[in-house]
Amino acid sequence: MKFSLFYFDGDGSRPRADSYRLLIDSARFADANGLEALWAPERHFHAFGGLYPNPAMIHAALAMVTERIQLRSGSVVLPLHHPVRVAEDWAMVDNLSGGRAGIAIASGWTMDEFVLSREPHGSRRSLMWRSYDQLVKLLAGEAVSFEDAEGNVVAARTLPRPLQPQIPFWVACQSTESFVEAGRRGINVLTSLLGETLDEVTPKIRAYRASLARHGHDPEAGTVSLMIHTFLGSDVDQVKADVIGPFADYLKTHYDLLQSLARGMGLDLRPEDFSGDDLDSLLRFGVEGFMNGRSLIGTPQSCRPMVDNLARAGVDEIACLIDFVQDHDLVMAGLPHLARLAADTASIRPAARAAVAV
Repeated sequence: MKFSLFYFDGDGSRPRADSYRLLIDSARFADANGLEALWAPERHFHAFGGLYPNPAMIHAALAMVTERIQLRSGSVVLPLHHPVRVAEDWAMVDNLSGGRAGIAIASGWTMDEFVLSREPHGSRRSLMWRSYDQLVKLLAGEAVSFEDAEGNVVAARTLPRPLQPQIPFWVACQSTESFVEAGRRGINVLTSLLGETLDEVTPKIRAYRASLARHGHDPEAGTVSLMIHTFLGSDVDQVKADVIGPFADYLKTHYDLLQSLARGMGLDLRPEDFSGDDLDSLLRFGVEGFMNGRSLIGTPQSCRPMVDNLARAGVDEIACLIDFVQDHDLVMAGLPHLARLAADTASIRPAARAAVAV
């Protein structure tokens, strides 16, 4: 089992000299302690998450303070960008990092972010795949034809060229259809337990492996990376005490997760219908729910069964979302425990591909 760090949140609404301190310090720790990768998202117009509007720029900086760890987007929202711009940016990251770039792509989420696109929100998935095909060709050094502002066709060939012969790609997947399409195209998968349980995600991973095999790809070659909320310590009760307040505040900013918590409690209610006291009770109960089957929140020992379950589900890499706790010292103090869990589970292998690819 491989472990990586995933960044998703961070208050960008208040300028501070140390806004990226947790990012830089945890990246250095991960690099020095054998973790696999660093994932930076693309998020626009979010107070929480507002530190990460441009993953290529983030990783250009991280390339300067790390030596071996892979630097990946999580994810580039392709419909918001011209493929030439994406190819140029990530070729630069690959050069600056000595060949450590990886790109996860996504079709986008909110309507607001599509102020950056000339295409309608409803066509975002088809546009993502069209842009992906163009991006792969550009990164391979091929010319791709585009129209200029006057309608003339221009054959574009981007520079610089990446150091890697082929930059690895992931696609952000939630629906079964997206898992199957990733398998058809032979690219890696980035998924999560946001709004779903592992039992719901496992059949999708099987569908991905089956699609890889059905379309002539090696089913063992595809990587399934799963983002999961992570906060580890030496004592479960102390971990709960440390995390419950920050996690409750975090959930208040993530409507879909709140709805999922309500459903998990058997409540067919919208969170905005709750009173303040009821919402606090829901959130505190929800932290317990996340700790019991949807997170790595606890100690290395208490989280070991979850790692085993993820391996049985066919997950190759656990992408540990760490910055939902907005406390630099708390998060950094937990990272040695994460490194210990990674070392203790290094020999775990995902479920046999032959068993899931038939």
